[in-house]
Amino acid sequence: MSELTYKSFKVTVAEHIAHVQLNRPDALNSMNADFWLELPECMRALEASGEARVIVLSSTGKHFSAGMDLGVFTNPKTVPMSGDPGRMAENLRRTVMQLQASLSSLEEVRLPVLAAIHGGCIGGALDMVCAADCRYATADAYFTIKETELGMTADVGTLQRLPKLIPQGVARELAFTGRKFAAEEAKTHGLVNEVYASQEAMLEAVMAIAKQIAAHSPLAVTGCKEMLNYSRDHSVEDSLKYMATWQSGMFRPNDMMKTFQAKVTKQAPQFDDLFAVKQVFSE
Repeated sequence: MSELTYKSFKVTVAEHIAHVQLNRPDALNSMNADFWLELPECMRALEASGEARVIVLSSTGKHFSAGMDLGVFTNPKTVPMSGDPGRMAENLRRTVMQLQASLSSLEEVRLPVLAAIHGGCIGGALDMVCAADCRYATADAYFTIKETELGMTADVGTLQRLPKLIPQGVARELAFTGRKFAAEEAKTHGLVNEVYASQEAMLEAVMAIAKQIAAHSPLAVTGCKEMLNYSRDHSVEDSLKYMATWQSGMFRPNDMMKTFQAKVTKQAPQFDDLFAVKQVFSE
């Protein structure tokens, strides 16, 4: 087992599964400046090493996350509060885009990300889990687009991703009202895959799913994620053409032959890790 060190997260990697836990329970895992800087660093580090093949994102304490730490926007070093209005607006736009990019790292990494949610998943935390590949929840979990209630429009991903995960009318109602919606309702509309009685039961089940994913060819799995993300945002025709191009470049029979041989010998196939992702010109 290997471990990466962060202020906002506890990260362990074992048996090709990376477990990333939000680890500020006393602060309800609110998303402070450290969180926004460390999340993409963490995702990129896990992607780059090649050791992990799937990421499980969970949390600690009473709630998954209370959302944005307001200190992020009240810090004048982050968002200037005086000066030319046009320049202030341009600076705020850049800040919001950086926050969006931080959460988009879950979507962009080549590894599947499974979010295991308990308690409150509020505001920015909902933006985050919408960028995951799959979501699972405890029976006591609830979600809310809190920004509306606070007098602002959610700006880091929920309004862009949620309508592609649940029916449009439901997404609009939740955005307009800012009301809480519980785990069972979230499952009914397809936001979460399954609801569990407790966090322990949820993590056990999600880890089992992660184990299934990690047992497959990592090249095949990353291809699935690439194609699913592309297909969501493009026409069927364009997606089929991209699939053909991907397959012609990435498909090799090696992993498939390992699968066939494993079935004959009644053993689990052993696949090579993906190559590590290195910075250009790094040693």
